[in-house]
Amino acid sequence: MKARKPAADRKSEIVAAVLVLADRIGPDRLTTNDVAQQVGLTQAAIFRHFPTKADLWAAVGDTLTDRLTQSWDAVLGDTLPPRERLRALVIAQFSQIAACPALPSILHSRELNVDNPALRNAVQGLLMRFQTHLIDTLKDMAQAGEIAENMPPEDAAVFLTSLIQGLAIRWSLGVRTFDLVTEGTRLLDVQLSCMTSVD
Repeated sequence: MKARKPAADRKSEIVAAVLVLADRIGPDRLTTNDVAQQVGLTQAAIFRHFPTKADLWAAVGDTLTDRLTQSWDAVLGDTLPPRERLRALVIAQFSQIAACPALPSILHSRELNVDNPALRNAVQGLLMRFQTHLIDTLKDMAQAGEIAENMPPEDAAVFLTSLIQGLAIRWSLGVRTFDLVTEGTRLLDVQLSCMTSVD
């Protein structure tokens, strides 16, 4: 007889399946039946662990929050100069997307975020936190004279998040024909060269 997995392990397995399927078929088309088949459970078993689909997506949001927060905290915990800290934050974001390709589609799914307030709040909190990390780092760069005087840190942060989102979309639509982290780093350095002051 097959041993029953602890509930926490089973929940983690279900969330992992959602992330795989959200990439494969899209988060808006994903059903609990798809998840059940991926994990090898009945649909009823999925609902024993997550009473509603909204609960399941909220758990996915928590998982993404944990992963991204750990990634950012690892960068912020280092004593890097501001410019290197900024590069590390953006590269960490590209690395997280490469490791979890469903991340952009989940974060920007209008249907999911409209129908699921808990997920929407988690997503908004994540995006705002990342933007704050960028702005704070860009302000440190400005104080060090590393950003052109006509480039407000808030605007520079928007350019950087647009770079991340735009390249992630191109990567996904292009069937991932290039290395996201490598190309992202290259374009980041191009953008930084346009932002920074030249002596």
